[in-house]
Amino acid sequence: MKAFRGPKTWLWRWRRNPLKRRADVLEAWVVLGAWLLTVAAGVLAGLAAAGSVEDGLAQERAAWRPAVARVVAPAPASRPHSNVSAGERVWAKVRWTVADGTAHTGQVRVEPGSKAGTPVTVWTDPQGRLVTRPTSVSEATFRGALIGTLVGVSAAAVPFVGGLALRGRLERRRMDAWDTEWSRLGPQWGRMV
Repeated sequence: MKAFRGPKTWLWRWRRNPLKRRADVLEAWVVLGAWLLTVAAGVLAGLAAAGSVEDGLAQERAAWRPAVARVVAPAPASRPHSNVSAGERVWAKVRWTVADGTAHTGQVRVEPGSKAGTPVTVWTDPQGRLVTRPTSVSEATFRGALIGTLVGVSAAAVPFVGGLALRGRLERRRMDAWDTEWSRLGPQWGRMV
């Protein structure tokens, strides 16, 4: 197959060639533009998404605070013959007080068999509502990088697919032009001069 293609030449679309058509030049610019837009869109969207995720998680780390809650009623004990790991937790109702002095209640996971009044550390937002433990800096960096990569690849797919579609359309137009030329010139090849 390589004999039919000829040697690989870099930047062949921009070299001088008497057989080069206007469609070849247009295709060269379409390919270059699609690659540049693909790289730019992917990198910019990925960086913006990663930065946004990391900023949001940093705001959560700054705003969410730990509070000491107390178990309201005894927590159920685990079943003796259950197939659960040693770190099993059960749901229990707890009560905690926020900085402004208001008391809140909610459900959290505690050690099985915890007695009423057992202290449990919970995380709350500025309004005193229960939230999950905020992510650490390394977890936030990993999550930002992962989401940034996914967003970057997704954003890069748009100009890449657009470039492929435009290049396919140019190829169809070129083939139609060749068919027209062949139908005009092909019959003349059978004549004897």
